[in-house]
Amino acid sequence: MKGLPFAFFAAAVIAVTCGMGLGIFMGASGDHSYADTHAHLNLIGWVTMALFGVYYQLTPQAARTTLARVHFAVALLGVVTIVPGIAIVTHGGTELWSSIGSLLTFASMLIFLFAVFRHGLGAGAGQGRSLPGGVPAE
Repeated sequence: MKGLPFAFFAAAVIAVTCGMGLGIFMGASGDHSYADTHAHLNLIGWVTMALFGVYYQLTPQAARTTLARVHFAVALLGVVTIVPGIAIVTHGGTELWSSIGSLLTFASMLIFLFAVFRHGLGAGAGQGRSLPGGVPAE
């Protein structure tokens, strides 16, 4: 795995490592005020980024597009703004960063939605094959 799928996976592994560290900190300190931050870091940072990586590995024609690189940038910016933004809000601060991160994360999912419907799933998608339910892949 190289290129874009690897970039998504590398970001995911960094996110889950940070998420586990935060979980250990909360458990050891008894301070669970970062639970929402921890959950979003693991769900958006680990699960979502890893699934994006799997998709692009399985569907290389989608990974070769400029939109896919934009997708990575938007998704990564979403994670690195929403997660600290949630921590800031949880501790009485402004909602600016969590709001920006939320919008970037949503934009990332819209880009992914477009990619999936444009390219289908798998290396052969879009070459006269159909998606489940008879929906044309192209």
